[in-house]
Amino acid sequence: MIPFLKMHGCGNDFIVVDAREVDISGLLADKPTLAKLCDRHFGVGCDQFIAIANSQTADAEMLIHNADGSPAGMCGNAARCVADIILKETGKPEITLSVGSRRLQCWRDGDVTIDMGAPASIGEAKVLDALPKAVTVDMGNPHAVFVVDDAEKIELEKIGPIVENDAQFPNRTNVEFISREGAGLRMRVWERGAGVTLACGSGACAAIVAAVTKGITPRKTAIRMDGGTLQMEWRESDGHVLMAGPVTYVFKGTLL
Repeated sequence: MIPFLKMHGCGNDFIVVDAREVDISGLLADKPTLAKLCDRHFGVGCDQFIAIANSQTADAEMLIHNADGSPAGMCGNAARCVADIILKETGKPEITLSVGSRRLQCWRDGDVTIDMGAPASIGEAKVLDALPKAVTVDMGNPHAVFVVDDAEKIELEKIGPIVENDAQFPNRTNVEFISREGAGLRMRVWERGAGVTLACGSGACAAIVAAVTKGITPRKTAIRMDGGTLQMEWRESDGHVLMAGPVTYVFKGTLL
């Protein structure tokens, strides 16, 4: 039996397992079982399965699997959840979280804030004639961000999977649609391997980069997603993206 926490950040929800003292390598390699655990009818239900592991270079390492059981390179909302756990556990004012090749600095300033680092790459891609060119942003995982007049009017369930699986993205991509909303941004997201989700932290990072690149927002702004709002900044001094937002503990249980 494996203890777990159910957590979410702005509705982007996770099964979080502490694997620092329990060997779950077999489970993480079992894609069908992970997918069943993530299923909202036959399992606990979540957007991503998260494992906290020991790290030689950080306070902890975060391992991510999508709802279909496939591995993922980054999840900003999950990083805030894990950071909150480690901050409480250690009592430190700031901790470092290892996620893939990135080392994320995390601290609490009201909400949990994470320095997500700089985009690894920024480009453009034309996917569908009916859509503008996407701003492609690598935040440790791939994103295609479309700046549109009204994100609410996009048929996300229809367009999302088409973009995700376009041949230009050999490893598939996350898909975001953003539009101006007051002084901030409205974002809707189709996550690679998960589908429509209420929020996406790394997607919000890609969104602020795309919005500033396209000149539609300042470097510091709020991004409202279906499940809540994140405070974002693409820092000019070093190109790092900062993300701040809430963390919610839902319940705890045991995986049988």
